[in-house]
Amino acid sequence: MDHVGKDRLIADYPQPLELEPQPGLRWEGIPEESEVALLHRISGIVSSKRTLDEVLGEVIGFTIRATECDACLVYLLDRNANEVVLRASQVPHASDLGTLRIKIGQGVTGWVAEHRSVVALPSNASADVRFKAFRGLVEDTYQAFLSVPLVSGGDLVGVINVHHRDPHTHTEFEIGRLRFVGEQLGLAVAKSLLEEENSRLHEETLEAKRELESRKVVERAKGILQRKLGISEEDAYLKLRDQSRRRRIAMKDLADAIILSEELSRPASGNPAE
Repeated sequence: MDHVGKDRLIADYPQPLELEPQPGLRWEGIPEESEVALLHRISGIVSSKRTLDEVLGEVIGFTIRATECDACLVYLLDRNANEVVLRASQVPHASDLGTLRIKIGQGVTGWVAEHRSVVALPSNASADVRFKAFRGLVEDTYQAFLSVPLVSGGDLVGVINVHHRDPHTHTEFEIGRLRFVGEQLGLAVAKSLLEEENSRLHEETLEAKRELESRKVVERAKGILQRKLGISEEDAYLKLRDQSRRRRIAMKDLADAIILSEELSRPASGNPAE
């Protein structure tokens, strides 16, 4: 199902920001000081330059403090696949991170993602008709289950799942503050996802430029071999490839060496020194 436990955060994710007790700040009530303090801390996260993993760690940290849960899982939306993917957990699920996928509409988590609505199951969560179990997730055996959408500007970003081992009645305030975390930190997650995507695209652009440059160098080296050895373009390429494999060096490096040798063998130009 959709899951996790509370003894420690998974090693793949950093320790979330510790919420130290502050004067007037009580999770059990909603004094004005509490709202201001919470807004201030979340605002700091949203405006920071934290990585996606760090932001997800903060989501888990806030969730643990807000609900005193035994398990917390965070799924992020993969729009292309129309699925949500497990990206963070409170306890180790290393083999499932990035691989455990749930179709939109599948199970409780998929239902929450599809409808962007909260599901609160106080006991016997696995008996819910929407429930779908996943092999290896101990959270499927937990009694209480609360699932809340993670959103940014009204758009779905992911899903936060909260589990209690024993039956647990989710109060309106508990649900409300988790929804608040989902709405506010959803902005930070969306921002980090965008930065991660921009970084990936930038790296892909650089790699494409490197590949183009490599092809140009190899083409030039092939031309030198064709001219010097009187062979075809295909034979020149095969010769480059075979030598690259035999010498265990990149074809571009071999091509650079051929070009350098060609340039050094040219007669010196210009007037001799007087």
